[in-house]
Amino acid sequence: MKPALDCNTATYKQYKLASDQLKKQIEKMKKLFLTLAIAAIGFTASYAQDTHKEKLTPAQRAEKSTAKLEKELGLTKDQKQKVYAIELDKASKAEAWHKQNHDARKAMKEEHEAVKKSTDAKLDQVLTAEQKQKLSVLKAEKKEKQKDRHHKTKKA
Repeated sequence: MKPALDCNTATYKQYKLASDQLKKQIEKMKKLFLTLAIAAIGFTASYAQDTHKEKLTPAQRAEKSTAKLEKELGLTKDQKQKVYAIELDKASKAEAWHKQNHDARKAMKEEHEAVKKSTDAKLDQVLTAEQKQKLSVLKAEKKEKQKDRHHKTKKA
């Protein structure tokens, strides 16, 4: 028959020591894991903020792309000058195209607003006060639905 485990036996002391050491290691690992998780979150957040590109001028874009091509293709000085001229022309046209599209969108939006105001003014002359009230409620509901739909697509 085995003797009962006593708190004074060597086996129990070894078990208790090993158990305490294991608990300390687990606590250290938890702290390390939390530190790494917080660091990863911090790096991710700072990276997300740094992705905003600065807007380059056509000359800067042409210089950048010419330098890249010079490095990759080993352009001569004469080729570099010609490539720069080509890239500058491309960058200038691209900027003009973007500006033209921006201006066109802005003009179209202004035109849409003018048509909307004109339509509202014409309806105002035709509708009764009660009908105007119902129309304003319908417009508010439509605007709310569009707002909800916009928020749903943004979250997805």
